[in-house]
Amino acid sequence: MKKTLFSFAILLLAAGFQYYLYIPGKKVAEEIPLTKDSVVTCTIRIVGDLMCHSTQFNYAHVEDDSFDFTGVYSEVRDYISKADISIGNLETVTAGKSKKYSGYPFFNAPDDFLYALNYAGFDLPITANNHAIDQSAIGVERTIKQLNKYGLHQTGTFISQEDKDSLRIFQVNGIRIAMLAYSEHTNDVPIPKGKNYLINLINEELIAEDILAARKKGAEVVLVHFHYGPEYKREPSSYQKEVVQNTIELGADIIIGGHPHVIQPVDFFTSENGNLDTGFVAYSMGNFISNQRWRYSDVGLILTIDIAKNIYTDSVFINNVSYLPVWVFKGITENGREYINLPYGVDPEDSSYSYLTKSDEQKMMQAFEDTKYIITKYTNNISLDSIQKK
Repeated sequence: MKKTLFSFAILLLAAGFQYYLYIPGKKVAEEIPLTKDSVVTCTIRIVGDLMCHSTQFNYAHVEDDSFDFTGVYSEVRDYISKADISIGNLETVTAGKSKKYSGYPFFNAPDDFLYALNYAGFDLPITANNHAIDQSAIGVERTIKQLNKYGLHQTGTFISQEDKDSLRIFQVNGIRIAMLAYSEHTNDVPIPKGKNYLINLINEELIAEDILAARKKGAEVVLVHFHYGPEYKREPSSYQKEVVQNTIELGADIIIGGHPHVIQPVDFFTSENGNLDTGFVAYSMGNFISNQRWRYSDVGLILTIDIAKNIYTDSVFINNVSYLPVWVFKGITENGREYINLPYGVDPEDSSYSYLTKSDEQKMMQAFEDTKYIITKYTNNISLDSIQKK
């Protein structure tokens, strides 16, 4: 886990009280002199679907029940870990070896897949998606426990009604950010009887209650993550647009989407009910790691949202939004069979990437160009990041 630490509050609504789980070595808030135009910031980095198909864990297998997924993030680890909060959609569960590891259609990844997320610098995997109930209640409950074991927080699925009624609020440099997550469905896999608390499903009344509760608990920014919409469509559907618009009207400040497995456009919006003068939506973040090898699905991105707060005026606003395209390599390197996320800025002529074939290079460059076109389709007010190898 990255060493840029933050305090994490779970605000228990049902019980009517709050407590903080402190991360050692970090104060709840730094003492900042109250001077005119003093500004503090929080950098959030977000990626799309973190999937684990069977080919991926076969590639990562070391011996017995040991797997190494860390190489996937070797080229982007430093970038992800430098953010104050790094988020990704965990589209698998870890129900344990006894349930047998499996990919599509009912996912169950090795625990080492979660260890690699910690290694990569992630803080908050989103767990509300259509594969959350693939291994029934045990899959949800064990995944949450394993995430906690590796020092990772999560939201969207829960181990109890009390947990579901709570809020995840991060405090970074005095900026309080609520993280909410909901899924459209669970692939027709029934939620176990009496355990409706296991997952947040998209429900306008529930979303309204959660946003209101977050505001009452002091959240200055509300980020909502949705897992929704038809797969492989590069434009948001009418349903996605409706969900987003309704959520904007309910007061959300930032909305991030997933599930289509392809990147969709991003945009800015204004709202009378949000706390930011200008909000932001990314309709679909696409895949970040998967075995989907075709055009538009073998590319993802790292979205960076810089949130600022003027201590003097107490105003909070989005200071900057940027994106870094990332293409997924699958093949043979000096380390053997590997998947590697290669970011925009990689120089194929560099000897470090001698494993790239001409076909790989062409697909990677095409993916980067596709991403630039899609991301800027609705707005040009977003900048392109690049990683230059030193």
